[in-house]
Amino acid sequence: MVLPPDAPILTNDAMRAAEDACAAAGTSLAELMERAGAAVADTAWRMAAGAPILILCGPGNNGGDGYVAARMLHERGASVRVAALAPPKTDLAIAARAEWDGPVEAIDDDLAPASLIVDALFGVGLKRPLADDLGRILAGFSDKRILAVDVPSGVDADGGNDWEPPLPANATIALGALKPGHVLLPAARNCGTIMLAPIGIDATPMMRTLPRQSVPDPDANSHKFNRGMVLVRAGPMAGAAGLTAAAALRAGAGYVVLSGAQEAPFSAIIAEDRASYATRLLDKRLGAIVIGSGYPASEALARDVGAAIDAGKALVLDAAAIDVALPRLRARQGGAAILTPHEGEFVRAFPDFSGSKIDRAKAAAGDSGSVVIYKGADTVIAAPDGRVVAAWPGSSWLATAGTGDVLAGACGAMLARGGDPFDAAVAAVGWHIAQARRIGPGLVADDLIRD
Repeated sequence: MVLPPDAPILTNDAMRAAEDACAAAGTSLAELMERAGAAVADTAWRMAAGAPILILCGPGNNGGDGYVAARMLHERGASVRVAALAPPKTDLAIAARAEWDGPVEAIDDDLAPASLIVDALFGVGLKRPLADDLGRILAGFSDKRILAVDVPSGVDADGGNDWEPPLPANATIALGALKPGHVLLPAARNCGTIMLAPIGIDATPMMRTLPRQSVPDPDANSHKFNRGMVLVRAGPMAGAAGLTAAAALRAGAGYVVLSGAQEAPFSAIIAEDRASYATRLLDKRLGAIVIGSGYPASEALARDVGAAIDAGKALVLDAAAIDVALPRLRARQGGAAILTPHEGEFVRAFPDFSGSKIDRAKAAAGDSGSVVIYKGADTVIAAPDGRVVAAWPGSSWLATAGTGDVLAGACGAMLARGGDPFDAAVAAVGWHIAQARRIGPGLVADDLIRD
């Protein structure tokens, strides 16, 4: 699965608004459909490589895109057939159908497949799962190559439902912008390779995919303190905090202190006893504090989190530290903090939020006044101001103990250098995924902190 980096993501409502804005600016919706159909035709032409193509058209504008693509493929000399679920219902689709001068077959049990099936049935407008009889017919084509137009039919484009499409795609061409369903499970795993067709939609979205990035090289003026000083507070499971401290160093921090551990994984990390924590919090060079790794809920955790908040430093809060800190974070809205919950921790900390994973991450960021990294295979990073970055696909090998501790350390390194906490969180997630991909199969958390 491949996603364009730093690509715009628009919900259904935002996409309709962007299309209307294009029309108001002088680009007609009919022209947008021509561009969309051309993009579908180009992709189908390459995927088919001369083999027959069957385009399945629905009654709405997604079907209209299919009719336009069929006309253009036929003009190129492709062997293309069209089958429709029902006559077109929208003005744009009716006009597109009128331009197709070939036959239109019925989508029923007698419909013969082709080497490439183009799914232009429903796209982003679907509000319910497909009917059982249609699903059964489509499932019969599952052994063919499938190109979905915008999203596979039967997928919730906004990503708020767990519908499984009967015809998962080998490739999906997103028209104008990606949709939340392209980056959220379970929809994303049914889209195959995702390609973005920029058809002229001019929007400045608050949601994007993960940008290409790397840890910046230190410049000639860099030294260990202006590269960022990170304090990691260890709990009873000091090994987890050790992973966090090592990750902070590997991710670019110039100076890392591991407070409350007898020894550190690297000799370059300063290991200090627990009693020195209060003094270290007063260090003016300190850029960020990371707490929660290997530190279960307890009175000691509550004291340590409270002291970190009182110190007024930028914070990375993981696991049980999130629950402990939330009342204070809500009271001080706008403080520099990154929260890193996985699914269970998120539900515990924010039990009342509903909707898609993006919706819930945005709500949690607004509620806490903090940047939220909602971890998982479809990681979502949300800022209190509504900005979102979706990091699908990550690496499935990160689903192992200790990798969350490593991510917390990377967040600490990026945050300690100053600047926007959201940018720091995005950079940390990017570093984390890049490390995992570099290592590949068999990854364990310790591999992420080794060279």
